[in-house]
Amino acid sequence: MTTDADISMVTVESAPKVNKSYELAKSVIKAPPYSYAHLELFNAESSKGQELDALQVRSYCTAALKQFLGATGMAIHLDILKVEGQSCWLRVPRDDLGAFAAAITAWQGTTQDGFHSVFQIRGCSDWLGALVGQRDEWRLWTD
Repeated sequence: MTTDADISMVTVESAPKVNKSYELAKSVIKAPPYSYAHLELFNAESSKGQELDALQVRSYCTAALKQFLGATGMAIHLDILKVEGQSCWLRVPRDDLGAFAAAITAWQGTTQDGFHSVFQIRGCSDWLGALVGQRDEWRLWTD
């Protein structure tokens, strides 16, 4: 035979828990589809250097990819996000970032009007925010 105390214990244990907060949406991005690269044009003979434009960036990157990977390299899709002074930010497919970085690193550069120009990779990341934060970080240790 059950007593009143036993019945009250059963009802308290089976009562559902009440949450005061609810999770509306949850999203985890483990492998983003794109990666980002920050490149800077380096001129060995000139301290000022030349200003870049989007057409030059596209031309130099295409030349580097063609030299390193041939027709396969030219098929890598590049998005030029921003060109400012001698720096540029690019978006490439995540799977092609390694090949792109190797091509830019191995590229001999170009000589125009007596100036030899070559790209230097300042940073690569799967997240654009990580590159923007590193923009002038190297000056901390060189000035």
